[in-house]
Amino acid sequence: MEELNLEVLESAVKGTAAAFRCRRRLHPAGGPGDKVFPPTFAGAVYAIEKRRIPGHEEPVPCVLLDSVQSQANRMELALQEAVDAGRIRMPLVVVDFTEYDPTSDLEADAAAGRLIDRVGRITSLQVPHRLADATLRYSELDGVPFRRSGKGKALNTVSLTNATPLFELCPTALVFGMWDSTGPKGGLGAKFERAMVSEIVGVGAEVGDLRRGVRRDPLGTSREVKVVPSQDRTEFRVANENEKGAVKPSNLGLSSVPFPEQRDRKTEDNYYDGVTIEYAEQTTTLSLICLRRLRFPVDGREAKEDTDLAARTVLAALGLCAATLAFEAGTDLRSRCLLWPDGPMVWELLDQPGQEPQKFSLSSEKATTLLANAVAQAKKKGLPWPEEPLVLKPSKSLVELVRLSQIEATKKAAGEG
Repeated sequence: MEELNLEVLESAVKGTAAAFRCRRRLHPAGGPGDKVFPPTFAGAVYAIEKRRIPGHEEPVPCVLLDSVQSQANRMELALQEAVDAGRIRMPLVVVDFTEYDPTSDLEADAAAGRLIDRVGRITSLQVPHRLADATLRYSELDGVPFRRSGKGKALNTVSLTNATPLFELCPTALVFGMWDSTGPKGGLGAKFERAMVSEIVGVGAEVGDLRRGVRRDPLGTSREVKVVPSQDRTEFRVANENEKGAVKPSNLGLSSVPFPEQRDRKTEDNYYDGVTIEYAEQTTTLSLICLRRLRFPVDGREAKEDTDLAARTVLAALGLCAATLAFEAGTDLRSRCLLWPDGPMVWELLDQPGQEPQKFSLSSEKATTLLANAVAQAKKKGLPWPEEPLVLKPSKSLVELVRLSQIEATKKAAGEG
């Protein structure tokens, strides 16, 4: 099988190919028939539906084992781990809380307004909404609110015809999608569709259990701590008691999103215990059509075809690298949901309709090399690819919100005890 290299990738991006695709079967690591635990969604239910599956005459009960959003998070985490290990270098925006992290002196920490629990450094690969995330928005660059800084203002002007600022600050937003819906422009904020889409579905599902799920806020902000946003929603302050105009942090995009539990505690009618499946199938696609919509002007000049091609090739390599790093050796989705693939990842190029797709191999080592080679080509075209992170400091209001939220969590834990 041919190895996917830069020449092949660049040719695919430049031509008329629709996408790269990888489909493979997975099984529970415990073996056939072992139980797996799907995620739960709003209403504390599994996502179960019937699907048309090749080889089956009738629709087959299927359960979602990992959603598109969750798969994207796993790929971003794999990129973060590769950055931390020095395997790749890429643009990152970092919010550095270390100045406010606790020391061993509790009284001194309280007097200095330090946090109770360590937050450390949070990057644009770890926050839920990438460059448009509220954690970045309510942080500061050189003492200026990020979205009012020169770098942050660029997010107000990005579009399909001017994707260069995102390429420079947060290229994963162009691969996994982004919508700046809670920024200064509200619903009119910049919006980019996902080029990379992946999900894992359990086929032939027999249902057992139902448990609660949540999308965790890495800051652990509490709804009990009210805040007052500025008019343009680029800053906020912690509200005084019973202050008018105060809202929950969730109104600003800060906080976790819990799902209500639908469990009959008397009859246990809605309490199950996992699922068994015939097999799981992972489907991952990288849309080259989506990438071709993006233009990349440099230094205020009009976008050029060769520059656009170089940037799109980097984004394609970044997506393939993320997927390979995340899924090459199987995937551990959650407790009791470790899946092992039947075979290695094979990428199919969907090029000529009606023809058998050409197949390519790509190991994690080769994927990181492919990305590095694509980046080198892009730099020659003048495209920005900073390898040192852009470091922000959390605003005092954000630190105070996190600190008081940690205190509330401590109070609740003590009350439950």
